[in-house]
Amino acid sequence: MATQYSIKVDFNVPVTMRDGVTLYADVFRPDAAGQFPGLITRTPYDKGAQANRVGTLDAIRAATNGFATVVQDVRGRFASEGDFYTFVNEINDGYDSIEWLADQPWCTGKVGTYGISYVGATQWLAAKSNPPSLTAMAPGFTASDYHEGWAWQGGAFELGFNLSWAIGALSSANWAKLSKDIGKNPSDLEALITAKDSLAGGFSHLPVKDMPHLKDGIAPYYYDWLAHPEYDDYWKALCIEESHSDITVPALNVGGWYDIFMGGSIRNFTQMRKNGATEQARNGQRLVIGPWIHNGTPLNVSGNVNFGTRSSSLAVDLQGMYLRYYDHWLKGEDNGVADEKPVRIFVMGDNQWRFEDEWPLRRADETRFYLHSKGRANSLNGDGSLSQEMPGNEPPDIYHYNPLYPVPTSGGGLCCDPGFMAPGAFDQRPIEERQDVLVYSTPPLERDVEVTGPVSVTLFATSSALDTDFTAKLVDVEPNGYARNLTDGIVRARYRHPRQPAAFLTPGEVYEFRIDLWATSNVFKKGHRIRLDVSSSNFPRFDRNLNTGGPIGGETDFVSALQNVLHSGEHASYVTLPVVPRE
Repeated sequence: MATQYSIKVDFNVPVTMRDGVTLYADVFRPDAAGQFPGLITRTPYDKGAQANRVGTLDAIRAATNGFATVVQDVRGRFASEGDFYTFVNEINDGYDSIEWLADQPWCTGKVGTYGISYVGATQWLAAKSNPPSLTAMAPGFTASDYHEGWAWQGGAFELGFNLSWAIGALSSANWAKLSKDIGKNPSDLEALITAKDSLAGGFSHLPVKDMPHLKDGIAPYYYDWLAHPEYDDYWKALCIEESHSDITVPALNVGGWYDIFMGGSIRNFTQMRKNGATEQARNGQRLVIGPWIHNGTPLNVSGNVNFGTRSSSLAVDLQGMYLRYYDHWLKGEDNGVADEKPVRIFVMGDNQWRFEDEWPLRRADETRFYLHSKGRANSLNGDGSLSQEMPGNEPPDIYHYNPLYPVPTSGGGLCCDPGFMAPGAFDQRPIEERQDVLVYSTPPLERDVEVTGPVSVTLFATSSALDTDFTAKLVDVEPNGYARNLTDGIVRARYRHPRQPAAFLTPGEVYEFRIDLWATSNVFKKGHRIRLDVSSSNFPRFDRNLNTGGPIGGETDFVSALQNVLHSGEHASYVTLPVVPRE
């Protein structure tokens, strides 16, 4: 049995950055002579909060297992000095904090990092600067690019996340320090809390860029995100994917099928596996994905679906997984970590964990399921269908997208206020009753069909607008009609060419749109149906496209759009599903 240590704790330990700003940390370490490898988590969410001490990785458990564990407030948050601005200071501050830990007399000089969400970002951003003592990382539920897949997705502003995160965890939660720094009064906090408790009004505010509650220095970054809808130098300097080929450390990447950053967790794994700077970094990548929502200690229930006791992070002992990973990389233990298959996924439907050799799976067959109808796929009561047969001479499906009556968000990868946007799996039938939602379903399946891997939709469509959105959602329909969402995506027409300048539509002209639905792993059981929902809004997860072609975030006027989704021999729309052979 591994040695278990009693521990000592030092609170509010000062750590001075290169520019003289002091950050403060709590240190949990073995109360014993000698040196121990270091672990550090750098959080904007209060180092003294219980969740940040025991959530993703219990600092006491880590210390008793022989790791000198540091929980630090990032710059400008809670106990730490300086001004907080998302992402930009984490590169240098992360480097300085890691090297400070490595230089302590009780540290071996090998340091690992851990944490989820923004705390995953602090790890990847620090890794961009290549601190010499950084030996391994465990970033969970986090992105690979803070433009695409964090602030924006498919060209649409991630309104629900951005506003709820900025107004809640980043502003009102840190009010004691923030108000002192910018000269606010207690009454200002009351106004902010009222706004937080009235998010529906905030989501609907027009123009989006003039939403008042975060102005006057409260959250300037929120307005800067909106001011940079395209991938420019503002985002490029922070992008993790731009630096994968320079990063030298292995990482244990953890994500969830219902996590808002699931796409980034996968891309960090796949791109580091391919492009990491060293063989150790490439071969040391690991990926774990459960049926989880955005949470440091995800349970077996996501939304209103119970995936079984074995699906929870507690059942698989995710914290023990982190420690075992670090026993290998920081202590040099030959404990089998290096020999394990690199991918561990939870296969929904079967509701079982499975190890894989790679991602995506080589044995998966990229299968096209084509959209069909007689021109009346509107709602689940329509005639839309999916099959592997190419469409013939079929009429298009037509619907009216009114920005004043957007399709409401119903589950999925969401954050950060479940009172307004509950994440996870939910019955989509109330959404599918709408006439502005096109519904395409297979007949009941004659056998189990496993879909594991990347999912995308290729849509041929016209619009009466200069700019508009198209959304898609993959759904598993049970024999009783229950329609469980799996994954979804969006494309903004003006940004249909990724990383390219805006290009508006010619009304009535046919365009090809690709909608990235990221990925899933699900067995559609015999008797179930595979379903695809297509529409033009998913609000407030994404901001409404007002269809005018006006400046992003600055529009107040709107026009309705008449949308035509084509599925003919010349313009065959389809969803691409990675179908895995079943033995």
